[in-house]
Amino acid sequence: MERTRIAVSARWNGENKNCRERAAEWREQELPRARGGMERTGIAVSARWNGENKMDMRIRPRRLRGGENLRRMVRETRMDASSLIYPIFIKEGSGIVEEIPAMPGQYRYSVDTMGRKLEELLKAGVSTVMFFGIPAVKDEVGSGAYAKDGIIQKALAQAKRDYPELYAVTDVCMCEYTSHGHCGVLCGHDVDNDRTVELLAKTALSYAQAGADMVAPSDMMDGRVSAIRDILDANGYTQTPIMSYAVKYASGFYAPFRDAAGSAPSFGDRKSYQMDYHNSREGVKEALLDVQEGADIIMVKPAMAYLDVLARVKEAVHVPVAAYSVSGEYAMIKAASRAGYVEEDKMICETAACAYRAGCDIYLTYYAEEIARFIKEGRIG
Repeated sequence: MERTRIAVSARWNGENKNCRERAAEWREQELPRARGGMERTGIAVSARWNGENKMDMRIRPRRLRGGENLRRMVRETRMDASSLIYPIFIKEGSGIVEEIPAMPGQYRYSVDTMGRKLEELLKAGVSTVMFFGIPAVKDEVGSGAYAKDGIIQKALAQAKRDYPELYAVTDVCMCEYTSHGHCGVLCGHDVDNDRTVELLAKTALSYAQAGADMVAPSDMMDGRVSAIRDILDANGYTQTPIMSYAVKYASGFYAPFRDAAGSAPSFGDRKSYQMDYHNSREGVKEALLDVQEGADIIMVKPAMAYLDVLARVKEAVHVPVAAYSVSGEYAMIKAASRAGYVEEDKMICETAACAYRAGCDIYLTYYAEEIARFIKEGRIG
């Protein structure tokens, strides 16, 4: 057998002793010697052989995995539907309910049709919504973002009138409103940071005046949180929180969103203002700066591939931390499940729980309604 490379684990010892006898001798002679060696080197020995084919162990981690009730009782990560935010796309026009091709199951709504989705969310227990606008007309300076009759301003007024219990958060950025698709005012082929900050502050104030409960700047311009805090406070909106997209990476995961919002840049990319995905210390720096400027909540975006950054930011700041599970994450799960490669429900639960486990307190996701249902059912949270 040895010549043919068949493993031989038992051999005749010439003493007519069977395997059980040899095992007993080993336990008596060799095991104490091995245990002593481990103890001398500081290795704790928590398991011993009791002679009845069972290990005598004091510590058995599997004890706390024995049943569903027990597993839920000892969970380290807790989730609640109140921490979910659903991103919704509102388009100029009427009677609009358009499915987004790159995000099956997600839709663009007009102001007169968005109510059906808001009602669904509220019934599911999701009471917070992030509004993204799609204007009819775009220009070089993104004036639709801060117009009194802009698409988001109209959506806020309608939503707060019909659903006063809804908590309305507004994304503050220029990319959906500029004709070139960049997140600010251009100077040549570069985004002019300081001129853009002025317009972002103007936009945030306009949203607060229209009824926004919270504003969320996503542009990644330097100093915009401070400018927004100043203009809100100066106009009496001292209680309007700022959730800053402080740690926002230049990511390929955003592609479906740009299709949904029509916000792809007409030239170049956004790497001169969004972060390099090779960096994590830079993310901590951005988060700390925004807290100093007055941010009440810090966001990390995307979520799935950046849980290490999320964990570092959570340790560094003493404000709530949000994570945005972006369009590409949604599209990947949706496509893989439709192809039969994964089970969608399980992927939704696992990715959400992992974000909370990494440190997020607030989770922005297109699966908010489903997650709220899974929490209610006890499948997660």
